[in-house]
Amino acid sequence: MKAKLDRRLVRNFDFVLLLTVIALQAVGSLTLYSATHSLEGFSDPFHFVRRQLFFAAVGFVLMMVIALIDYINFKNWAIYLYIFNLLLLGLILVVGEAEKGAMRRIQLGIFELQPSEIAKLIMIVVLARMLSEKEGKLPYFQDLLPVLAATALPMGLIFLQPDLGTSLVFLAVLLGMLYVAGARGRHLAALVGGGLATAPLFWFFLLKPYQKNRLLVFINPEMDPINEGFQLLQSMIGIGSGGLLGKGLLNSTQVRLGYLPEHYTDMIFSVFGEEMGYVGAVALLLLYFLLIYRILRISTRAKDQFGVLLCCGVAVMFTFQVLVNIGMTISIMPVTGIPLPFMSYGNNALLVNLAAIGLVLNVAMRRHKIQF
Repeated sequence: MKAKLDRRLVRNFDFVLLLTVIALQAVGSLTLYSATHSLEGFSDPFHFVRRQLFFAAVGFVLMMVIALIDYINFKNWAIYLYIFNLLLLGLILVVGEAEKGAMRRIQLGIFELQPSEIAKLIMIVVLARMLSEKEGKLPYFQDLLPVLAATALPMGLIFLQPDLGTSLVFLAVLLGMLYVAGARGRHLAALVGGGLATAPLFWFFLLKPYQKNRLLVFINPEMDPINEGFQLLQSMIGIGSGGLLGKGLLNSTQVRLGYLPEHYTDMIFSVFGEEMGYVGAVALLLLYFLLIYRILRISTRAKDQFGVLLCCGVAVMFTFQVLVNIGMTISIMPVTGIPLPFMSYGNNALLVNLAAIGLVLNVAMRRHKIQF
């Protein structure tokens, strides 16, 4: 029976999804090398790529381990994961290291732990459990309150770091999973309307000055072209100068002349757009489309509602991050510090993204109920 079970799992493995992730990781590694090979202060041109590839290898192992553990176990572990999540998020406010005015990382030797990244995946698991237990029945607004409360606590801790970008990812995932779980349209509209109604409160009392400046610069980048608007303007210049076919790998003027801040993290799409041009940018977007399409396709074949919600949560997370990151490089979204999946340099984000893919592969492998 074990051999029969193993063959079925292998037969259901989504190799297209895996190859898409490998392709994105390969493109990301090449772009990262181009963006960092001549970075001032680093004598080794492969410093960032070598480190990213190491964690990519760790991430692929993690992905396969998660894929091999029956995903129903994550449903059983959801409450423990949630408590662990809150402890980590609380701990970083006490012992976390400051980075650009935010307490977002805990130093662990050569590795810097970023709990807010881990929190995204844990909350997908927790929300999938809570909503799957509703069995698609959410007729009253009060049915949403336990889910909202469970999301608000970790999201509030993340906002206190402060990390506005990750908080927005939480909101997108929450709304997407509520919709898939069967929440009524008017209730979702009420949530969105309530959020917009509290916007003045956030603006005057909760947002930091630099966060306000980012929103103002998004509306008009030229209002402060030397300081807050500089990054956005240089990003648009770089992408625009790439033209149809781009300048070619290693030929980014913005990188070579040091005009673009955060060019290998948040703004790496600007480097890719300048070097690969419009054609390359469209090809990259098609790869992301294929990634999200395969995840959603797996969700439609899941054997239970928990699996459906896991996949949809991951799909929303990737979709939101791709749209916001690319959007902010071309000034159709405010700059929020959200990384581009599998492209931006960042070990925590990479590990979490690969772990998320492992969950989706897990659902795909077990899409049929095994009969004994």
